[in-house]
Order: sequence, then structure tokens, then C-alpha cells
Amino acid sequence: MAASEGTVLAFDFGLKRIGVAVGNTFLRQAEALSIIHAPTNDGKFADITKLIEKWQPVLCVVGLPMHPDGADNEMTQRCKRFANQLNGRFNLPAVLVDERYSSAVLSGSRGEFTDDDAAALILQQYFDETP
Repeated sequence: MAASEGTVLAFDFGLKRIGVAVGNTFLRQAEALSIIHAPTNDGKFADITKLIEKWQPVLCVVGLPMHPDGADNEMTQRCKRFANQLNGRFNLPAVLVDERYSSAVLSGSRGEFTDDDAAALILQQYFDETP
């Protein structure tokens, strides 16, 4: 799916935290943006709403976790649901990107959150794989 020209927000969805990255379709470079730590679903979407209002994205990209063999894992359906919620709440297209190896590339110290960096990897992968 070819996106309109403009800003793209990417999300590394997790139950405790959501990593967010930003990029645009012209430069095609992803940059870590923030980590959403809100304890409730409403709080998470309030923070996402602020980001969407600020950045005015034309597309959302969501990392899709799977087992190494491509089978669904316990988070696969949750991430698909999150992508559908982004589409439904904000009327923005949401694309899923295979994130099987994104966290393996990141090496954070114990207790260090790298969710925003993971989102940047997911977004860069989207840019690299999309003509």
C-alpha cells in the first residue's frame, strides 16, 4: 500500500509501554520519538491522540511480533487489534510490519527501555521494504 506523502508514526506496541518513532515519506529516515507509559488503555490513547494532533501523520506503522517460524505468538493478535484501533479512532491507514528481529538488534542495559528505538527500527524497515 503506497502511503500519501507526509509524516509517518510507528508504534512498537507492548502491554506496559508503547514505543513511538517518526519519519516522513520524503526522507525515509526513522527517528525514535517517545515511549508511552500510561497505565490504562484510555491513557495510552490520550497520549497517542496528542502525538497524532502534533505530527498529523498520513500513515501509522505497527510492529507485528511473531515466532521465528512466522507463527503467531501471544502478542500478534493484540498488535493487530491495536492497528485496527488506530485506523478506527483516527481514520488513518495502519500497516503491520514484521518485527521478529527488531528487539534482537537492540542491546539495552537491564532496566533501560528501548521501545522507541524498536519503533524506529520497525519504521525504517517499512521505509526500506516499501518502494
